[in-house]
Amino acid sequence: MNRGIVTSLSAIGIAQALKIVTHKRVTGKWDWRPLVQTGGMPSSHSAGVASLAAYVAANRGTRHIETALAIVFGSIVMYDAQGVRRHTGEIARLVNDLEDHMGVIADDYPSLKYEKREKELKELLGHQPLEVLAGGVFGVVYGVASALLEDKKHGKNPQR
Repeated sequence: MNRGIVTSLSAIGIAQALKIVTHKRVTGKWDWRPLVQTGGMPSSHSAGVASLAAYVAANRGTRHIETALAIVFGSIVMYDAQGVRRHTGEIARLVNDLEDHMGVIADDYPSLKYEKREKELKELLGHQPLEVLAGGVFGVVYGVASALLEDKKHGKNPQR
């Protein structure tokens, strides 16, 4: 299989697993749910795209078109993770709070027709900038390490 794909996907998996550890550190409780949830520390989106960009840059050089593609698309993913997706989660939190208040108001005014949704909107969708930065730094280190290990395995000198 393509080493760049393996590097990127394994960086995503490791970052997701690290969310369990960071969740334990913040809450004091072990919980496996962060393994399959979006959001949290570190950003697995950032880890995946940063590891791919670093891996490509370490193998092909910084002047190659593949490196440019990986960096530009990775930057868009990272920006989206801490921008649009984070704001969507904040809006979901406000809607959930509004629905809670509507339930209280409906109790006071029986003529007001109100049906509570069975499930709240998901609030943890995006990342804080620090979570994106942590995922990006992890990804770069992981991507470069993967490229260096590959070069060592094949007895090559890395391109710089």
